Amino acid sequence: MEQPERSLSLTMAPKGAVEGEVINQNVYGAVRALAEQGVSKKGIARQLGLDVKTVRNWLKKPWRAQTRRARGRQLDAWRGFLQARAPEVGFNAVVLTRELVERGYPGGYSALVKYIAAWRKAWRGDDLPTVRFETGPGEQAQVDWGSTALFLGEARVRVHLFTMVLGFSRRIFAKGYLSEGLDPLLDGHAAAFAHFGGRTRSILYDNPRTIVTSKDEAAGHVVWNATFKDQLDFYGVMPRLCRFYRAQTKGKVESGVKYVKRNALAGRRFRNLEELNAYLLDWCVNVADQRVHGTTHERPCERFQRAETLIPVDLRPPTPRERVVIRRVPADCFVAVETNRYPVPFEWAGRDVEVQILAGEIVIRQGLAHPIRHERLEGYHQVARWRGMPRRVVKSTPAPGGGPPRFDPVHPATLGEVEIRPLSCYEEVTA
Repeated sequence: MEQPERSLSLTMAPKGAVEGEVINQNVYGAVRALAEQGVSKKGIARQLGLDVKTVRNWLKKPWRAQTRRARGRQLDAWRGFLQARAPEVGFNAVVLTRELVERGYPGGYSALVKYIAAWRKAWRGDDLPTVRFETGPGEQAQVDWGSTALFLGEARVRVHLFTMVLGFSRRIFAKGYLSEGLDPLLDGHAAAFAHFGGRTRSILYDNPRTIVTSKDEAAGHVVWNATFKDQLDFYGVMPRLCRFYRAQTKGKVESGVKYVKRNALAGRRFRNLEELNAYLLDWCVNVADQRVHGTTHERPCERFQRAETLIPVDLRPPTPRERVVIRRVPADCFVAVETNRYPVPFEWAGRDVEVQILAGEIVIRQGLAHPIRHERLEGYHQVARWRGMPRRVVKSTPAPGGGPPRFDPVHPATLGEVEIRPLSCYEEVTA
């Protein structure tokens, strides 16, 4: 027997249905119609996505809407207090739970979070539409970090992706680092400016601690990281920040980070970080710049050549960020710098050395000796390898041997020694 297609207009919760309704009248009608066509109860349940017990029950009785009994909500008793208090504490559910417990609330934190979720969303503005904001040629770029786990060699490593997108042309630049610290951030800017051949007038950022120390949105006051701000002042770039909780205002680079992870790096592995960055640079030029962008409907490279005008950066490179510290070389001849350890010659043990900390290098100097250079380690508690000529072990000269201790208070100094006396002493005793 031919069975009706399953594309019937059936819904388990149609518009206008009573809240908590178990089964609507359309489904009931479909159950009866299929039964009249001779379809088995199990067949009806399969076609309509119902439990076979539900089908049996509805075939035994006429249509009547059934609803589940509404459950009482414990927090309704404190609804007025929550509506007044929650905005004052920034909808912090931990604070609200503590204050409600003092008022006799027997429930927990999770229930409170669900109860105030809709209010918190409206208060933060998450339900507001986001208006697309376009910028002119050379006007603005956007910068953000993304991270993904990749295999570098045989080890699975968390790689952090510095990403810059030009707002007008949508050209993208990405480079991988092992951390999101200040040094990788500044190096990423220099590499991006070199890749694009210039800079935009302003750059839009989120609010990370490497960029902004503190921020008062109401007063419009920002305390910038001094080193970061000095570097951008050197380039002549105006940094701008997103509003708190409104990261979608930099949606171009948010989409760019996803594009890098899902298109460039999906299912890939690399021998090392250098190979990864060489691949990313090639991908930016030959893949990302060549695609037809979904918003501009142009290839980023063509839109860039047609209208994007960048400001050339200064011909002299920026001053490398560096710090100089003094360290005392321990007996194992490994100098500790930022929790990592770097080897030096054995003859430097016990001496003071000057440690110059650059963006990608550690230089250790001791007097007029040739300086020791190491690639700066990322991460914490790592040990650098000695890559020069074999270090000469300095053997200490043992102290010259002497007689036994003469002033040991426990062991008399005269023990075992024969006292020499003149013969006149014995004559006096016998006289």
